[in-house]
Amino acid sequence: MSLAAYCVICCRRIGTSAASPQSLTRWREIRNIIKFTGSLILGGSLFLTYEVLALKKSLTLDTQVVEREKMKSYIYVHGVSLDKRENHGFAYEARKELHKAVRKVLAASAKIFRSPFADPFSTVDVEDHECAVWLLLRKSRSGDRTARLEAVQEMSGAHHWQDYQYRIIAQACDPRTLIGLARSKESDLRFFLPPPPLPSLKEDSSIEEELRQLLASLPQTDLDECIQYFTALALNESSQSLAAQKGGLWCFGGNGLPYAESFGEVPSATVEMFCLEAMVKHSEISTHCDKIEANGGLQLLQRLYRLHKDCPKVQRNILRVVGNMALNEHLHAAIVRSGWVSLMAEALKSHHIMEASHAARTLANLDRETVQEKYQDGVYVLHPQCRTSQPIKADVLFIHGLMGAAFKTWRQQDSERAVSEEALEDEDRYTTCWPKTWLARDCPALRIISVEYDTSLSDWRARCPTERKSIAFRSTELLRKLRAAGVGDRPVIWVSHSMGDSPALKTLQDDFLEFAKDKNFQVLNFVETLPTYIGSMIKLHIVPVESADLGIGDVIPVDVNHLNICKPKRKDAFLYQRTLQFIRETLAKDLEN
Repeated sequence: MSLAAYCVICCRRIGTSAASPQSLTRWREIRNIIKFTGSLILGGSLFLTYEVLALKKSLTLDTQVVEREKMKSYIYVHGVSLDKRENHGFAYEARKELHKAVRKVLAASAKIFRSPFADPFSTVDVEDHECAVWLLLRKSRSGDRTARLEAVQEMSGAHHWQDYQYRIIAQACDPRTLIGLARSKESDLRFFLPPPPLPSLKEDSSIEEELRQLLASLPQTDLDECIQYFTALALNESSQSLAAQKGGLWCFGGNGLPYAESFGEVPSATVEMFCLEAMVKHSEISTHCDKIEANGGLQLLQRLYRLHKDCPKVQRNILRVVGNMALNEHLHAAIVRSGWVSLMAEALKSHHIMEASHAARTLANLDRETVQEKYQDGVYVLHPQCRTSQPIKADVLFIHGLMGAAFKTWRQQDSERAVSEEALEDEDRYTTCWPKTWLARDCPALRIISVEYDTSLSDWRARCPTERKSIAFRSTELLRKLRAAGVGDRPVIWVSHSMGDSPALKTLQDDFLEFAKDKNFQVLNFVETLPTYIGSMIKLHIVPVESADLGIGDVIPVDVNHLNICKPKRKDAFLYQRTLQFIRETLAKDLEN
């Protein structure tokens, strides 16, 4: 193949030049070559004739040329075996030559993207399924939003393609399509290219040191007092840690972290965790997100994310930072370029509720094609986490109590035991979050949101000496986040885990009762009848029956303790079934419509 191409080029050059003795000598050499290959020269032009079937039998390919062509075009071409027994039909066998297949695919792509979409494609000489890939790509860039959504849906439903076809989409689609595929439940992960290579660490540097430098580069003035306090604390502790690693003095006392007890190895993950906690709070400020991106924060966080794959707490804070950055639309292009969409697409398919929910929040904030709401830190959609054609008729909000959390509060009972991967995959046997699994299946027309907020007993702010936030302040902050998520635009049911008639909540409870009676709210109360063990020696009846009676709605005693009053033992347990009944009855008209 290379010899024939060389002959064509040489003959054309000689045919247009003067007949010198040197050229005549070259002409004789070329004539001998042409005779050897069975070719014919007429009037200074070269016509190569050959038998197609003979060429098929004797054709050999230069694999280096193929690899160079793949690198040039970034097109993955499906190879065809030369063994006739592996081929099916004459039409398919006629396309064995790899160079011809490449040329046809490139011609098809050029025609599709340069010509109007309505043009017929009957003249494009490629396989039907190959043409469909390029048609879908063109459709995904349509000016019609409905057409774009259909294209993404068709792509995500493709499970019979060859590997190279997924790679064509991965390399040629725009960010809007990529994000749509990441939020599509059935999308094949081959649609997503691996993240680009990370930049090398600076000489004599470490991840911990670069994380500290990134945190130090963020503005330190005009901040919430607690953010200032913990930023300074994180920088101080990381400085001591770095000094110890480099053989410097180790400082005991002061604000010291728990690991400041010996001259042994300093657990850098602890310092990294401290820095990440401070960075989460910084990432709630838009201008600080710009600084994080400009200083290479997306790449550094990705390095940490890969390094601590088996550390959920570290990963959780990293995903919180990226999710907060995704609230800023001008940073979407940088987030896509850094490869985070590919990582989020994989995390969304995780069986671990926390990892999947953080990924779902980030992708929803990136998806401006189908999502109008913005989900700020602490607001997590449990259902639907992917794009869906199911209309959403109402919202159900789950609000944890003191020392609770958005996910662990609503786990199935007895979750303290070790849970195997098999149990996690079989959600009918065990679920780490019953609103996401059981309620979402029974009421698919609901948007289910779980909220995480700061509490004085469980949050880092409890360690802040300047923390003086009231319940009213935190309620206002939570309300602002819920309104940004579109809560209030449709009917709402609140599910909460409360400490009952505690002094701190008495005023809030009285205000709620007045409002609920005025608006004729429907209320259902469950109350524990068993004491709760605190340690091995103390047991308390945290919420007595009389304290749980608000004077409005039904009060139902249940033989469980305070911790398990929000954790059904099974899907057919009374706690869950009565809750489901209440939701269905209260929203009956909305769900019917």
